[in-house]
Amino acid sequence: MIQIGQSALSLNDFSELIFKQKEVALDAAALKKINTNFEFLKQFSSNKLIYGINTGFGPMAQYKVNEENILQLQYNLIRSHSSGSGKLMTAQLSKALMIARLNSFMQAYSGVHTDVVELLKELINNNIAPCIYEHGGVGASGDLVQLAHLGLVLIGEGEVIFEDAVHPTMDIFTKFNINPLSIHIREGLAILNGTSAMTGIGMLNIIQAKKLLNWSVLFSAMINEIVEAFDDHYSHELNVVKRHKGQNAVAGMMRGILKDSKMIRDRSEHLYNPDNLDQEIFEDKVQEYYSLRCVTQILGPVYDTIAQVENTVVNELNSVNDNPVIDHENQNIFHGGNFHGDYVSLEMDKLKIAITRVSMLAERQLNYLLNSKLNQKLPPFVNLGVLGLNFGMQGMQFTATSTVAENQTLSFPMYVHSIPNNNDNQDIVSMGCNAALMTKRVIDNSFEVLGIHLMTILQAIDYLECKDRLSTISRSLYEEVRVIFPKFIEDAPKYKDLARVKDFLENTDHITSFSK
Repeated sequence: MIQIGQSALSLNDFSELIFKQKEVALDAAALKKINTNFEFLKQFSSNKLIYGINTGFGPMAQYKVNEENILQLQYNLIRSHSSGSGKLMTAQLSKALMIARLNSFMQAYSGVHTDVVELLKELINNNIAPCIYEHGGVGASGDLVQLAHLGLVLIGEGEVIFEDAVHPTMDIFTKFNINPLSIHIREGLAILNGTSAMTGIGMLNIIQAKKLLNWSVLFSAMINEIVEAFDDHYSHELNVVKRHKGQNAVAGMMRGILKDSKMIRDRSEHLYNPDNLDQEIFEDKVQEYYSLRCVTQILGPVYDTIAQVENTVVNELNSVNDNPVIDHENQNIFHGGNFHGDYVSLEMDKLKIAITRVSMLAERQLNYLLNSKLNQKLPPFVNLGVLGLNFGMQGMQFTATSTVAENQTLSFPMYVHSIPNNNDNQDIVSMGCNAALMTKRVIDNSFEVLGIHLMTILQAIDYLECKDRLSTISRSLYEEVRVIFPKFIEDAPKYKDLARVKDFLENTDHITSFSK
């Protein structure tokens, strides 16, 4: 189990909960604080005018709500804001959202009853995912619409995803003997006012972005093997004089992958040989194209960006991000804007730009392999059949090019797309959930592009009959992927092969082992 409330959740904790189905446990000391916080709110709010307890919401806060209607007010908020549209989020994204919301509540500054966190724990541990729609949140007063759909399920209404099917909430609650939430004071506002949708999605984006970076480094190393490149462009000596952590980390990863390769060449043994000085035109290319030679400089900033994004979004995950903040220790309630999603929105935009760059690098390396005039080693489109009759990887290149172009368009930032709404109460908004969802799409697209890239690399290795000269790591990947994508000569549909390879790239954990 992963204990929540005792200490800050890490990216690894989050990954274990999502991908390894570990269960959450609620820290007893944190539960006690939540109860203390709730009791303080109950006592403090008596005979006071407090936003969202006995007032309307947003621009309607000027209207007082009568005592007999204050609980109904919370239900009205949840129901009225359950107005999402578009695609349903996957069960995985919905679970990520719940983990993020639960972790925020466990900080004990939200004034909620312990029933809320206990119910969230039950849903997470039983893989019951609220039906939450992609469209609706502007990421300023929190992810209001997405979190309203969570609230709708918590009160026993709406629908849930369970075992890959959509069910009425109460059907599944009855199956598990789960009681829906009864509002106590402000649970409706507490559930809706937060950044947990964008944060949960963002956490998953970071996990998958790290995989993409690692694959990109590995494929870049393998293409350098295929062309029998020189080793100095990823050497310690060349990279250490550039004072960027990411560049030097990528260079170190490449050295680790290629340390026992029999295909990479030492420049001193070839171009520095005095016998070459008599040549007017060198057969050996003195320097490779940028997509092969500048990998550390291109992927280094991606490495650094992911690290920065992780730091910021993990901080948000472990923050109190609703309004108002119920502070029982200082015996006060503080109104403000911790629900504003700018931190996550900006980081998601940075992440999607970085991952688009990864897909662009893969596309250029792919083009190099497919263009015989560039590589001067392989047949056109790495066609292992009869030239003119067969087509090799020609058709797959169109898919890669099209998908990278989509990534480039999607990479325009959401962060600068504020549109005032809510009677201009929300006059500047973050669009953080949109940013996180668009980043997820860029990441999904990039797995497709890298899948096509890997398929082409394997075909090139077979054409050159060089698998026995590859590094141990490269050879291991070759053997593993050839099980699901066998060598082909004759033309056949490739879309199912691509789907299998993409699934392999998305769900393989051991990719991180070579980068440690």
